[in-house]
Amino acid sequence: MTEAGRRALIVQGGWPGHAPAEATELFIPFLKEAGFDVSVAENLEVYADDGFMADVDLVVQCWTMGEILPDEIRGLRAAVAAGTGLAGWHGGIVDSFRMATDYLQMTGGQFAAHAHDLVPHSVEVVAEHADHPIVAGIDRIDLVSEQYWMLTDPACEVLATTEIARRDGDPWHEPVVSPAVWTRRWGAGKVFVCTPGHQLADLETPEIRTIIERGMLWASR
Repeated sequence: MTEAGRRALIVQGGWPGHAPAEATELFIPFLKEAGFDVSVAENLEVYADDGFMADVDLVVQCWTMGEILPDEIRGLRAAVAAGTGLAGWHGGIVDSFRMATDYLQMTGGQFAAHAHDLVPHSVEVVAEHADHPIVAGIDRIDLVSEQYWMLTDPACEVLATTEIARRDGDPWHEPVVSPAVWTRRWGAGKVFVCTPGHQLADLETPEIRTIIERGMLWASR
């Protein structure tokens, strides 16, 4: 533990279309104000540094697509299982390392499609989790952005969902409800995912920003 308090590691990179540096920069001041000593890495090698990772309380990952080496995913999985939190949004956490099944298992979800590209849609908090500290006081968020169709598993605690409409000509037969915000336990660690966040404007939407800020604090050791 550092003298400043908890340690947060920002890992940014991958496909540049999600503006990883600009996106994570939006949240660094918040983390510092919350007492975190913040480090920024622009490669995945840090995950393989067991000594460094042992002192990290929160990983905020913004790395879309790309590949992760065996030692790197081993190190990240071990750190989370030992108590390091993992948090992120959109492709930076659920469209990372598509071929790394160990990573997909840990995060509990994989981007499948954005069925209609940039579309008006809503994210709605699941009623039975309305009092969860990450989403408390938020009922519905309206966006015009990418809407992620996700593949997930039952170990996720889904806090909010989005309904993907069926249009004429779509091959699916009825609207699809897809998880949009969830949490997950992994060993002693916690995982937080928010699928909205394609554009910087999404991340600056007050409700989305609040959910991500709360989610990072929730996930941290």
